[in-house]
Amino acid sequence: MTVRVRFAPSPTGYLHIGGARTAMYNQLFAKAMGGKYILRIEDTDTERSERKFETAQIEDLKWLGITHDEGPDVGGEYGPYRQSERLHIYKAWSDKLIEKKHAYPCFCTEAELTAKKEHAEKNNLPPVYDGTCRHITRADSAARIAKGEEAVIRFHVQNKSYDFQDGVRGHVTFPEGMVGDFVIMRANGIPVYNFAVVVDDSSMKITHVIRAEEHLNNTLRQLMLYEAFGEKIPEFSHVSLLIGEDRQKLSKRHGATSVRLYQEMNYLPTALLNYLCLLGWSHPNELDVFDPQTLGTLFNLNRFTKSSAIYDVNKLNFINGQHVRALPIESILIEAEKTIPVNHPFHKMDEGWKLRTITVFKEKMNFFQDLLGLVEILFTTNVSEDAEYKEAIGWETTPKIREYLRGEIEIALVNKKKFVTVEDYNIWSEHVKGELKIKGKPLFMGMRAVLTHQAHGSDLKFIIPLTPLEVLATRIKL
Repeated sequence: MTVRVRFAPSPTGYLHIGGARTAMYNQLFAKAMGGKYILRIEDTDTERSERKFETAQIEDLKWLGITHDEGPDVGGEYGPYRQSERLHIYKAWSDKLIEKKHAYPCFCTEAELTAKKEHAEKNNLPPVYDGTCRHITRADSAARIAKGEEAVIRFHVQNKSYDFQDGVRGHVTFPEGMVGDFVIMRANGIPVYNFAVVVDDSSMKITHVIRAEEHLNNTLRQLMLYEAFGEKIPEFSHVSLLIGEDRQKLSKRHGATSVRLYQEMNYLPTALLNYLCLLGWSHPNELDVFDPQTLGTLFNLNRFTKSSAIYDVNKLNFINGQHVRALPIESILIEAEKTIPVNHPFHKMDEGWKLRTITVFKEKMNFFQDLLGLVEILFTTNVSEDAEYKEAIGWETTPKIREYLRGEIEIALVNKKKFVTVEDYNIWSEHVKGELKIKGKPLFMGMRAVLTHQAHGSDLKFIIPLTPLEVLATRIKL
């Protein structure tokens, strides 16, 4: 058996990160099993579906590195891959159910259905369809439709329980009486979700369905339809819900929820996938940082967890930082440069200086744009308002440090140096300690206060050689 899985988004907006996680799990499982991953577009919501969102979702999936083997843009032997282009298929399958007496036309109006619901509630009865149209003969139904009367198609539910083995949830049982005869085709010929899914998955030979837990209740109706069609039921795995730290379903109030926004915020696609992979699945080697696309056969359904996955942006940011710092220095520079304004003095520096700067600051970078804030210490002449700075600059030993360093910087300028070296800085430090007899906190914080106008920061022996000498001169007030 060739494993065939699918991701079936609705093109009613940009790709949600929950959808991206589902797509990734399906693609990884297909790769691990040597199978096929299919992209299917569920665009039967004609009022909200737009082709621009389909295009955007495919672009976002490709940005993440999630590519499909079959789909609307690449074709395949089981197309069409847009539901809007499969209406004739749904009609044929619906007719099969009517022929087998597993479905029937229903002529009840909205007003009549509302009245039935209110009657059920008043009498403490289950709010399910009462089967009014179930016994209308096919001849009478055909005659009424021929006269222009509108009808939906309802599935004839058998009064029995259903169960299945879920790859994540284990054994799941649906007791009888949970649903009444449900609509599978609307009067306008558009299929209802559960019906379209079964027709599509059956005709596309889908073997495994990996989807979010919120679809678990849909499985009951789908099991009924598979049974009625006599089709093989795929293996279901319902992965955990994504929730915010308030334990509520993930929504915009928890922050960005679309892949497009994460792309615009300069997250690395491998980092976003890495984090999403951990929300409901665990690495067999207990790794937190990895490239999901390199998992190979390590990815399997046995590593899924039942509990809801809490979406933690701080952990995502940490993982993004791990992926950023794992890149070659040259690659970090290329991407980070794009985030720095064109008129910033950073761009005037030579390649060697830029690479040394990345080397110094990369451990503090979770994002490429973090570099802008980090390099300000190399160019700013602003004076800190920090209380510790004011304390350090007021120590009686600090003016001695300033006077000595002023002379050293003046000599360097006379010698037309643009930067001091690590060796220069070490000589300064040793002089202050040995000749001026200043040690410990007064030494290190005093030198920092004089040379950077700050109380804290990166190691001076790294940042002072990267600071233009003219900036140091301005700070020391030559």
